[in-house]
Amino acid sequence: QEQLVQSGGGSVQAGDSLTLSCTASGRSFSTYSVGWFRQRPSVDPEFVAAIGWTNGNTYYADSVLGRFTISRDNAKNTVFLQMNRLKPEDTAVYYCAVGRYGGNPRRQSDYVYWGQGTQVTVSS
Repeated sequence: QEQLVQSGGGSVQAGDSLTLSCTASGRSFSTYSVGWFRQRPSVDPEFVAAIGWTNGNTYYADSVLGRFTISRDNAKNTVFLQMNRLKPEDTAVYYCAVGRYGGNPRRQSDYVYWGQGTQVTVSS
């Protein structure tokens, strides 16, 4: 059974860094894109970043461009989200997800498997 297990997250101060991990078990990422989304209080879920698993292309929301980096470790079937220069507005529950083949990496509805979510809290 496919499962995405997330780790990382926590509470930090503004300007600090955190790394989130997302590991797939029961399947390989090999033919899909993997993305990160976040759910902030009272805000619709939003796209954060994605990586094309076969071509390595990366995609970022404007709000995180230059601060966040998505990367992958094929051998470990793991995707990372390195978050630098965190801001209070980055506070959210972060979810990783596996996209369907050929889907739009920025579109939430094109993702079919989701991790359990992890809380990131950034204090000013």
